[in-house]
Amino acid sequence: MLLLFSASGQLAHAQEAPPKREMRGVWIATVENIDWPSNRTLTPEQQRREYRRMLDVQQRNGINAVFVQIRPASDAFYQSDLEPWSKWLTGQQGKAPGYDPLPFLIEEAHLRGMEFHAWFNPYRASMDSVTRRLAPTHPFRRHPEWFLRYSGLLLYNPGLPEVRQHITDVILDVVRRYDIDGIHFDDYFYPYPEPNQKIHDEQAFQLHNPDQLKLADWRRQNVNKLIETLHDTIQGTKRWVKFGVSPFGVWMNKSAHPEGSDTRAGQPSYANLYADSRLWLQEGWIDYIVPQLYWSSTFKLVPYPVLLEWWTRNHFDRHLYIGQGFYRMLENTRSDTSWRNPRELPRQIRLNRSYPTHVSGSVFFSSKSLMRNPLHMQDSLRQNLFRYPALVPTMPWLDAVPPRPVQSLVLTRAAPAITLSWQPGPPAADGDVARYYVVYRFTKDQTPTPDDPRNILALVPARPATAPVLVDTSAVPGTDYAYYLTAVDRLHNESRPVRVMTQGRAAEIVVAQAPAETPTPVARPAPAVRPPVPAPRPTVQTTATATGTKMKTKTKTKKKRGFFARLFGGR
Repeated sequence: MLLLFSASGQLAHAQEAPPKREMRGVWIATVENIDWPSNRTLTPEQQRREYRRMLDVQQRNGINAVFVQIRPASDAFYQSDLEPWSKWLTGQQGKAPGYDPLPFLIEEAHLRGMEFHAWFNPYRASMDSVTRRLAPTHPFRRHPEWFLRYSGLLLYNPGLPEVRQHITDVILDVVRRYDIDGIHFDDYFYPYPEPNQKIHDEQAFQLHNPDQLKLADWRRQNVNKLIETLHDTIQGTKRWVKFGVSPFGVWMNKSAHPEGSDTRAGQPSYANLYADSRLWLQEGWIDYIVPQLYWSSTFKLVPYPVLLEWWTRNHFDRHLYIGQGFYRMLENTRSDTSWRNPRELPRQIRLNRSYPTHVSGSVFFSSKSLMRNPLHMQDSLRQNLFRYPALVPTMPWLDAVPPRPVQSLVLTRAAPAITLSWQPGPPAADGDVARYYVVYRFTKDQTPTPDDPRNILALVPARPATAPVLVDTSAVPGTDYAYYLTAVDRLHNESRPVRVMTQGRAAEIVVAQAPAETPTPVARPAPAVRPPVPAPRPTVQTTATATGTKMKTKTKTKKKRGFFARLFGGR
């Protein structure tokens, strides 16, 4: 499957360039069948068809990552020996669907050039406390002492070491067995406070508090231990798997904590959910954070611009993506009426982009809300904000080694199209190979640069045992083009480009070859150590005149050096 995008024209280049690297994610919630599957009675084929359609729509929306909820409540949307099948998948907890959905979910995302982040709710065990409905394989059946009842929910007790170990085992099982790109938590840690409700963790507090901490500090420490342990074990298992969290948008109000934001939120995560996400960023325990900023720019208690600016100062060189409340445009609320204005969300995205070295993109809640196109916002993404493709930002603390350039790039021109074919390059010094390829196209009235996504013609996934090919059907007969081709690894490091250009003939074959390279050893940092982090939006460093690519042309007659030869250098 080719991911094709229109090459840019001269008029577009007179405008300000959109970001080449930007997270454009969407949450796909499975709890209560919010997004997928749409109900519990679908057959496996109906589930697959529905998911493919959803991803096709999101691909047209410019989405480059999906955050799919695979463990909503101590249950599984995958084959597990640790927890039962989810009732939201089959209608009955513990009932097998007849196939393992997770490999399918991952593969379909990867085929469309999307990252797949496995979304877990760590502590929720059941949406109600009626335990007789739980499957025989639910952990409650074996260890009822692990659980708390709170406001009609069944929750894991975060203060028990055995609980932390179980959650770690569940997540590491997925990391080891499936080709995921990330592990993702939402905002539910200790439960949101409810009137006249109390968390009965007194016994755990007495038994597992060797530092004699106060109750609130002890609860925060329990969550911190889980986050730190998961970071270390994920990195020790698969170094390329990212770990991120989407907390409630306000860490603390400034009135209650000197480091807090100038807001008046009622349930700040540090004090009320015992989730010290700011510490996790400081310590490098998470690779990205997605604070849920579901308020408008004019909401007095928590104005979006104020909170956004706070997060730009408190993400500590880890990626900051903004959780955008797409669903708010479907609400009929009197408390925040700005969501009725179709300009509100575009205003927020543009404000995010005004912090290019701090804000690395957005994640939208949720997929179904986006697909309903409220206030024509889906159209706005396609036609304007996400009109051009974007690569996912790199994470140099995980991997800063680019893949090798492609080999044997061949351009074949035969009306009515230009075909590019190539061979993958050898593994890089760290063993990584290309996950996908980026094809840039330039005409002679454009200045070649790898930094402007309006020059991207296509993103082509690397598929095992399949030679990569791109057919440029938008090429205009009689027009000369130069093509750049780069390889990108699974952490989105981009190789040096290999270039090839047409030679002004109606039918021609042109071959380009990248120069040989001498492999250099790569020293990998220990997972628990935070090395210095370079700028969060690295781009291709090689310029159009410094690629060093060798070229030869298969034609019967010689041609004088023309525009592209002068621009890109000698053959």
